[in-house]
Amino acid sequence: SPPDNPLTPEGIALGRWLFHSPRLSSNGQVSCATCHEQARAFADDAALTRRGVSGHPLVRHAPALINLAWMEGLFWDGGAKNLESLSLAPLTHPDELGNSQLPSMMARLSSEPEFVERFESAFGPDSLTLSNLLRALAQFQRTLVSADSRYDRWRRGEPGADLSPQEQHGLALVQRRCTPCHTTELFTDNAYHNNGLDPDSAFGEGEAETRGRGRVTQHPEDAGRFKTPTLRNVAVTAPYMHDGRLATLEDVLAYYRSGMVPSFTLDTAFQREGQSPSLPLNDSEADAIFSFLHALTDERFLTVEALSAPP
Repeated sequence: SPPDNPLTPEGIALGRWLFHSPRLSSNGQVSCATCHEQARAFADDAALTRRGVSGHPLVRHAPALINLAWMEGLFWDGGAKNLESLSLAPLTHPDELGNSQLPSMMARLSSEPEFVERFESAFGPDSLTLSNLLRALAQFQRTLVSADSRYDRWRRGEPGADLSPQEQHGLALVQRRCTPCHTTELFTDNAYHNNGLDPDSAFGEGEAETRGRGRVTQHPEDAGRFKTPTLRNVAVTAPYMHDGRLATLEDVLAYYRSGMVPSFTLDTAFQREGQSPSLPLNDSEADAIFSFLHALTDERFLTVEALSAPP
């Protein structure tokens, strides 16, 4: 955690309560957890959810929230640099929590004794401020740590934690074929890549969300590039890609084998001279990768009470 927002039990508890509280939304019915469900590794099962205050579909898939403490750049395009600024976007977006005027939101929260009491418990007297609200949410989100999958227990050499030969073959294939994008124990390089989803014509211009990283940098070479998601808990975070266009893991593997389209920013890892872009995998290799990806599911992370809605 950063020096200006150290983790404290009180700050984490407040952030947990705020994350699950619908009173942060303009209509009092939507919380952060509405679109980030713990059982789905804090992701959403809709491609473009309509669960926000407006009922309108979002333009991007709600991403999983996993190991955010070590993520460099947040959102699909890296539009937020840290967890303290991350929550401003969903709080104010008209289709998410819908608080168009943050001072009005804070005045409403300040009128509720429970909010005042909880903030003072975490940050001291007269502490119900927007800054402290963002700090508390950031503290809680830094505790969304997933490191207890069967793969992790096997890596640590814990008794009874085994990977089958097929799963170990899948791990070797991920390390050989899916890096550098899905690298390190985070299973992401924290970078942005064009993995062949769309042709040049789909990238849009200016602030268009389809531009991916290019929307933030305004550099042509970043058009169509999106943040590499972690593979941890990937078996429970369907649908996939920044717009949720792929419904299942089987669809994802089939896409990488034969569904890519060329574009001027396509990652070099997928370019094949004289051939369509792809990630060459035979049926046996695809099955092994599929098997290994399920070994990255952290059941404790999906169910532990410390991350769920508090009483």
